[in-house]
Amino acid sequence: MSAFALDAPTPDLIAAVRAGLPVSAVDDALASGRVTAAELDRLAIPRKTLAHRRAKGRLTPDQSDRLLRVLRVVEEAEATFADRAKAGIWLRRPTTALGGEAPLDRLDTEIGARQVETLLGRIAHGIAA
Repeated sequence: MSAFALDAPTPDLIAAVRAGLPVSAVDDALASGRVTAAELDRLAIPRKTLAHRRAKGRLTPDQSDRLLRVLRVVEEAEATFADRAKAGIWLRRPTTALGGEAPLDRLDTEIGARQVETLLGRIAHGIAA
């Protein structure tokens, strides 16, 4: 992603979120193919709001935080499965470990994202998930 880097030093990342990421961060996320416009609409920033933010040039801190949350978990899934396509399938497939919800559907809240990250940790360590 050219607008920001999830692996940036934490103080830099926090400062970027507090200032609001450039709207191009959304464009970069979409161009990467990791998430769809419909998924970002549901999980991070509604389309109408995004259109309004384009005029301003920056996301709000809250929108920036939600976008990074989604991308952070997607990256973790890709690292866990060592395959972008497999991670994408897993993120979108309902699982009993999350009460029949798809992991991606839990990313609209921080607690849901933590549950998905915990599940990914279990998978990475070979613990039945």
